[in-house]
Amino acid sequence: MAAATQKSLQPVPHQFGRREFLRVGALGGLGLTLQNLLAAKATGIASRADSCIVIFLNGGPSHLDMWDMKPDAPSEIRSPFASISTTVPGLHLSEHLPRLAKQMHRCTLVRSMHHSVNNSHAAAVYAALTGHDRGELGGGAKPEDHPNIGAVLAKLRPGVRTAFPYVALPYMTKEGAGGPLQPGFLGGIIGANHDPFWVVEDANAPGFRIRNLSLPEDVSASRMASRNGLLANLDKSFFMQQGRSCTAYDVMNDFQRRATDMLTSDAAQRAFQIELEPVKVRDAYGRNIYGQSVLLARRLIEAGTRVVTMSWAPDANATWDTHGDNFNKLKNTLLPQFDSAASSLISELAERGMLDRTLVAVLGDFGRTPRINAGAGRDHWNSCYSIMLAGGGIRGGLIYGSSDRTGSVPADQPVAPGDIIATLYHLLGVDPQMDIHDTLGRPHPLVPRGIVMKELFG
Repeated sequence: MAAATQKSLQPVPHQFGRREFLRVGALGGLGLTLQNLLAAKATGIASRADSCIVIFLNGGPSHLDMWDMKPDAPSEIRSPFASISTTVPGLHLSEHLPRLAKQMHRCTLVRSMHHSVNNSHAAAVYAALTGHDRGELGGGAKPEDHPNIGAVLAKLRPGVRTAFPYVALPYMTKEGAGGPLQPGFLGGIIGANHDPFWVVEDANAPGFRIRNLSLPEDVSASRMASRNGLLANLDKSFFMQQGRSCTAYDVMNDFQRRATDMLTSDAAQRAFQIELEPVKVRDAYGRNIYGQSVLLARRLIEAGTRVVTMSWAPDANATWDTHGDNFNKLKNTLLPQFDSAASSLISELAERGMLDRTLVAVLGDFGRTPRINAGAGRDHWNSCYSIMLAGGGIRGGLIYGSSDRTGSVPADQPVAPGDIIATLYHLLGVDPQMDIHDTLGRPHPLVPRGIVMKELFG
């Protein structure tokens, strides 16, 4: 991968003269609004997307039974599932993805993914979500980890004050049952104040609510605002006495400030009120924790959240890690649930006029072995797998790359996770070849081995 000259990725003040503001009106017709111009000033690139929803199929989904069917392969490799046509000529998917097949004209399918991690879920998840491939080195999340794309957007393009910039749901996925938190979801080197706001309640449960976003019964919104105003005034006097011209609100960390705004904002509270959705819509996404979490992700993006990461497993071995009984698990549970959630998200974003500015990335840690094992399962396979992208500047109806006749290795156009993360950053208005600074001000390459794949752009 080509490495370009590193530049600083710290936010810079927006300093516009009268001439630049006058240019905004003229540029608007070309798709470069004031919001985009501000983002370009801060990060060096005009964004094609405002937000991103990552559906992470945690555990390693089987590309050979979903995206890259091999009907002519030997029986020990060939999926028992039939392949079906899609809205893209020549593109076939598994028969258990019928609704998604009708949305593929809006999507890009990459069939030539690969990386170096085959045994450690933790390291594979880290590579997929940050673009940093550290081989088989596992271990839980650490402060020295590189940040998730949501954490970077929270730092550089946080968006409206009344929305958390980065949300993760519905689980804090563990490396294994009872194990540590997987790496790749947090702010890491850029600080815990850029970690996601975790939603770990079941959005499908009756009476779903975010308990830590509710005011105490004896505290009204106006009373909360008064308390914070009083605190700010008191602290302003203190800081002025210390020779500093700042207020308590200026020095409160982002979580504190956003929590205050969330607690007192009707719009923010409304984003989490999934019960406001029509029954028909909720049913279409699927009445399960994952389908309703994807629906909640759409609501959060509408409310101003930049990035939502939806991890499809409580732990790495719980769902898509199908070492045994692969085909029954896919047929009866995993694929129907995924088909409902992903197809509903893409179609709804399109119908609401949001798909052009919202990236959807369906990722996984790796694929599954071409050869079916003795337990009717497939094991880990990092040498070749598939992902799907849609919206936010991504070309619709594209098949990028291919695998060999058994789905074992890329036959052409190999792609690494760093390339995908670099591409997502670019579309979101962040230069992936820049440096990002840690909490001590030290520079680190954002995506050192990733290249922007402009071939995927629409």
